[in-house]
Amino acid sequence: MKIVQKSIVLSPKRRGFHVIDQEIQNNLPEIKDIKAGTVNIFLKHTSASLALGENYEKEVRDDLENFFTELADSKPYYTHTYEGTDDMPSHVKSVIIGASLAIPITDGKLNLGTWQGIYLNEHRDRGGSREVVLTVVGTM
Repeated sequence: MKIVQKSIVLSPKRRGFHVIDQEIQNNLPEIKDIKAGTVNIFLKHTSASLALGENYEKEVRDDLENFFTELADSKPYYTHTYEGTDDMPSHVKSVIIGASLAIPITDGKLNLGTWQGIYLNEHRDRGGSREVVLTVVGTM
């Protein structure tokens, strides 16, 4: 059994849904010897989120951004507004979408479906870099 835990900082992204599998995979050379296991990806922020989604067509990510913008932005009843107009909607989106994922590892690689990608969903207009904790548990 092998257990690895590390924190990494993802490069800053503009507001939107961004495929980050390669960024995650590049920061996990430890999984190359894992025959079967799991990586848990935990985002340490409350105004961004993680999800699995379509990894090929950018329009899917654009449509998701538009959907969540319509769902959560510019609500007249928000009282948490002192950090900017994008802050409370960011918290709502993060709570709805979530802050962690569990991805299987098979034969040293993330075992995603053909069209699946790991998304970092940046909900702030200027969110900055984001820290994630990667915890790998697997057999060699």
